[in-house]
Amino acid sequence: MAASWIESVRPLAVQLYALRRRIATITVAVLAGLLFVHVMFGANGMVVYKKKRAEYESLQKRIAQEQKENEIYAQQIHGLKTDEKAIEKEAREQLRYARAGEYVYVPPAPATVPVPANHSAKK
Repeated sequence: MAASWIESVRPLAVQLYALRRRIATITVAVLAGLLFVHVMFGANGMVVYKKKRAEYESLQKRIAQEQKENEIYAQQIHGLKTDEKAIEKEAREQLRYARAGEYVYVPPAPATVPVPANHSAKK
């Protein structure tokens, strides 16, 4: 019985042995394709990497902008702590202080035109 089973499987084994290079080539090609898909679209693939790189660059620009803004504020704070003219300027502009004998002129707020509730004016 075992001999008949071996003889029935032998032609299949001979065909597989003859096609071993093709099978190996196809297997390597499939594995290379799967590896390519994983590298491009995987959890840390190239697509995700490019998104993270763009986000990193935008955050670096924002950090540089915030640092410049902080430097400007630090200079203003230093000026307000030490410079008499800067203190006077801020007091005049924000608090509307005036020296003795001076008058502070404050222009009236611009009048706002009410927008009609319906659009009949546009017809």
